[in-house]
Amino acid sequence: MLEFLGNLQKKHHLSDACIETLLFKWNKSFLLKRHEFLVQPGQIENHLYFVQKGAMRLFFTYDAEEVCVGFAYPNTLICDYPSFIKQNPSVYFTQALEKCELLGIHRKDFYDCLSAFRELETCWRALTEEALLGKIQREVEMLAYTPLERFERLMARSPHLFQHVPQKYIASYLRMKPETLSRLKAKN
Repeated sequence: MLEFLGNLQKKHHLSDACIETLLFKWNKSFLLKRHEFLVQPGQIENHLYFVQKGAMRLFFTYDAEEVCVGFAYPNTLICDYPSFIKQNPSVYFTQALEKCELLGIHRKDFYDCLSAFRELETCWRALTEEALLGKIQREVEMLAYTPLERFERLMARSPHLFQHVPQKYIASYLRMKPETLSRLKAKN
């Protein structure tokens, strides 16, 4: 967590008081076993999580098929963002792909920190803008790119996923069959 906040501090100029407050409030430990769910459909997301160890996936089911929409791994954040923001019941599963150690901050505490520290609000806006740009790029890739192009772009952007995430979930994320992903990997 210190490394993550240190990187934010350098990039977004967070004050020492802001960092200290975040460290004090972002302190709830969550330990998940492999395949354990953090959030399931119908639950309301009340925490933002920092992944210390392990890998996670965010997915929903459609026509009895699991559709992966995102992953988290060490030094990244995860939550069911629509549920966290709107406080509506989740439509997603958030699942550990391996043993995970997380630190969580309650939504109220996080929003209190955003209100108390203008620089944190600016930082959060920048992080959400980056995430939105990434989601738009992913949508373009899903709509216009071939399976090979999607695979190559993911390999270039996030090669570490292939170390943490089972191939069948990466295939789902890329909207292709696991066999197709296997063939593409074999050719590269």
